[in-house]
Amino acid sequence: MKKSPSPSRAHLMSRIRHNIPLYLMFLPGAIYLLINNYIPMSGLIIAFKQVNWNKGIIASPWVGFSNFEYLFTTSDAWVITRNTLGYNIVFIALGTIIAITVAILLNEIRSMALKKTYQTVILLPYLISMVVVSYLVYALLSSENGFVNLSILEPLGLNTVSWYTEPKYWPFILTVTYIWKSFGYNCILYYATLVGIDRGYYEAAVIDGANRWQQVWNITLPELIPTIITLTLMSIGKIFYSDFGLFYQVPMDSGPLYDVTNTIDTYVYRGLIRLNNVGMSSAAGFYQSILGFILVLLANFAVRKISAENALF
Repeated sequence: MKKSPSPSRAHLMSRIRHNIPLYLMFLPGAIYLLINNYIPMSGLIIAFKQVNWNKGIIASPWVGFSNFEYLFTTSDAWVITRNTLGYNIVFIALGTIIAITVAILLNEIRSMALKKTYQTVILLPYLISMVVVSYLVYALLSSENGFVNLSILEPLGLNTVSWYTEPKYWPFILTVTYIWKSFGYNCILYYATLVGIDRGYYEAAVIDGANRWQQVWNITLPELIPTIITLTLMSIGKIFYSDFGLFYQVPMDSGPLYDVTNTIDTYVYRGLIRLNNVGMSSAAGFYQSILGFILVLLANFAVRKISAENALF
C-alpha cells in the first residue's frame, strides 16, 4: 500500500510549487554570482604558489607566504598603504556628506522636470569611463594647452603650473575628480530613501513650529541612518582597494607623482608588468579582501553596540 506524504512534507512541497516563479527569477542572478564570484575563489591558491605555466597552477610549487612579502618588505610599503587608506577615508567622508546634502536639496525641488534634469546631470559623471575622465582632466591641466593655464592663470598674470610634475596639487585634484565622478550614485540612493519618508512627519513638525533645518536634523537625517550605515559599511569593505583608473590613468602614470598617486593596486600592477609574477598580484588581492572583510566585521560590531537595529547582521 502506498504511503501518503506526511503533512509537513506535503506543506513543504506545496510551498515549493507555489514559489517556482520566484525561484526562476532568482536563478539567473544565482548563476551569475556562482560563475563570477564563487568559482573564481578557487584561484586563491595562486597567492601561495610560484606559478609555472608549463606545469599549470595545480602542479606549481607552493611558496607559502613568500608572495605576501612583496607588499611588506618593499621600501614603498608605507607610502602605498598610507595613500590607499588616506584617500579612501577622505573619499568616504566627503562623498557621504556631499551625497546626502545634494539629495536633500534635490528633494526640496518641486518641479518634476527640473528634478529629473538634475538627477540626470548628477548621475551622468558616474556613467563616464575613467579613461574619458582622465582626458577631461588633461584638457584642464595640460602644461601647454590646458584650460587652467591658458584661460585662467595667464590672463590673471600668474605663472603657469606644470601640473603633472607637481605632487603637492594632486591630493586635491584626485579628491575633486573622484567626488565629482562618484557622488551621484550614492546621492540617488539617498534620494530614493528620502522619497520613501512619510510626509506626515514633516506636516506634524510644521504644526509644532519646526523650521526647515530642524526638520532635516530631527526627521530627514535619522531616517537616512540605515542607508548611511549600509553604504558606509560597503565602502569600508573596499577601503584597501583603490580606483585603479583614478590613480593610474588620471595622473597619466607620471613618475614625479608616484609619491602621492601610488596605491596598493597601482603598485602591484607596475610590479606585475615588470616582474610578470601573477602570484604577487593574487597575494595583494587576497590581502586586501581579508582586511576589508575584517574591517566590515569590526565596523558592523561597533554599529551593533551603538544601535543594534541599524546593524547589517
